[in-house]
Amino acid sequence: MRTIVPELEKMGYQVIAVSTDSPQQVDAHGKKNDFPFPLLSDSKMSGARALGIAFHLDDPTVAQYGKFGIDVEAASGETHHELPVPAVFVIGTDGKIRFEYVNPDYKSRLDSDVLLAMAKAALKK
Repeated sequence: MRTIVPELEKMGYQVIAVSTDSPQQVDAHGKKNDFPFPLLSDSKMSGARALGIAFHLDDPTVAQYGKFGIDVEAASGETHHELPVPAVFVIGTDGKIRFEYVNPDYKSRLDSDVLLAMAKAALKK
């Protein structure tokens, strides 16, 4: 994603990343990683719920995450035990979603060339 940000910006897009981490965690990640775009916090999951991409982790899954050193409550600062399905949205200036990529397999990410093609196509709508 980082490599195509300049091309997306030339097309007129504003690139924004959203994390479920707490605002404090997001601020620390942003400073550490020097992202070329804003990184926002949706620790309460309101944005993910509105987009229909939130899912609830049951107690055994939360415990399993803990065994891997992932504390979902500490990361978000919340007790909702929710995460978003990984997703990319291209949103028009009218606020309408022009393209969406949502894949529950967190290992499968949208190819940058596909995102660029969809962003170009969305400009024509």
